[in-house]
Amino acid sequence: MTKGRVEVITSVERRRHWSSAEKQQLVSASLEPGASVSAVAREAGIHPGQLYGWRRQMGVRPRIGFAPVRIAPEAAPAGVVDRGTIEIEFATGARMRITGAVDAAAVTAAVAVLAEGRRR
Repeated sequence: MTKGRVEVITSVERRRHWSSAEKQQLVSASLEPGASVSAVAREAGIHPGQLYGWRRQMGVRPRIGFAPVRIAPEAAPAGVVDRGTIEIEFATGARMRITGAVDAAAVTAAVAVLAEGRRR
């Protein structure tokens, strides 16, 4: 017979119980405009996945939609032919300006990257 290693655990770790009111408060905080689920979860001392789970349990879906668009005329200097310009300002503060002919795939990829907040 071989003797194996035995580990004795002396402390008693208990899971924290969150009341419905506490869960609702954290879910509401995560839905505030400009709020980050990760930041709210970190502040509460929980994993972001747990907060997403509570949102699903409560049937809460964040409002996702398009940002308002404003089309402003841009005056071209005298004698210059304007070929058109597209300027996009993202909620993250990033801006993208496109002039002339564009490749749709390249614009789609650039918009996806800037919309996520990542910059290369």
